[in-house]
Amino acid sequence: MASKGKSMLLKKTILIIFVLTCVSALWGGDTASFVDLGFSPDGRTYMFGQYGVLSQSLKPWAEVFVVDVRSNNFVQNGKISFTQNSPIKAGQDGSGVLYQLINNNSGFVNRYGINFQNQGLPLYIARDENPPMNGEIIDFRDFVSGKSYRAELVSTVFNSGSSISSSFYINLESRSPNGQVKNYTVGNPQIKRPQTASYNIKKVLIDADGESLIFVIEMKKIAENSHDIRYMIEALRL
Repeated sequence: MASKGKSMLLKKTILIIFVLTCVSALWGGDTASFVDLGFSPDGRTYMFGQYGVLSQSLKPWAEVFVVDVRSNNFVQNGKISFTQNSPIKAGQDGSGVLYQLINNNSGFVNRYGINFQNQGLPLYIARDENPPMNGEIIDFRDFVSGKSYRAELVSTVFNSGSSISSSFYINLESRSPNGQVKNYTVGNPQIKRPQTASYNIKKVLIDADGESLIFVIEMKKIAENSHDIRYMIEALRL
C-alpha cells in the first residue's frame, strides 16, 4: 500500500509540473509581483521588491531596491537579487525567495532604517482590466492633506521587434486646498530602456507625513513569445 501511495503521489507531482510547463509555454512570459517594503522614518528613503517565476525554467527569483526619494535614484549599491537554482515547488508563487533574500541581507535593510510597517498609503490603484493608456490623465486625492493631483504618463517608443526601446516621464499637477497649484516632471525622458514596450501607472503611494510620493510603474518587456511584466518606481519629494 505504501508503494502504491508513493506511486500515486509521483504521478500527481509529474502531472502538476507538466501543467505548469504547458501554461508557461502558452504564456511565454512571466509576471512579477510588486511588494511595498516601506519608508525610512523620515520618509526620504523607500524600499520595494518584486518577485516571480521564470517562465522557461520555473525558477523563482526576487529583487529588492532602495531609492533616495529626493534624487529619485537608487542609493549606492541599492539593489540585491537572487534566483533559486531549482524549479519552484507545486503550489508556490516565488514569494518565499523574496523573504529569503531579505532575511539573508538584514544588514542591507537595517542600513537605511527601513520600517516594514511604515508602508506607503495608497492614493491611487489602477484597475487591472482598464489600466490608464499612454497620455491618459488620472486624478487622485490625498484626503489627509486635502491636496488633489492630476498625473499624465507620456511614453515614447523607439524601433520595434528585438530592437525596441522606450522612455517615459510623468507630468504631475498638485492643487492645495487654498488653490495653490504646483507642476512637476517626474522621471527622466532621456533614459531609454531596451526591450521595454510600454508603461502603466499601477499605484500611487505617499508616506505617512505626506511629503514623499511614489509612482509604481508596470513595465511590459519583450519576451521570447510574449511579454514579461516587471516593476519600477518614480519618486518625488513634495
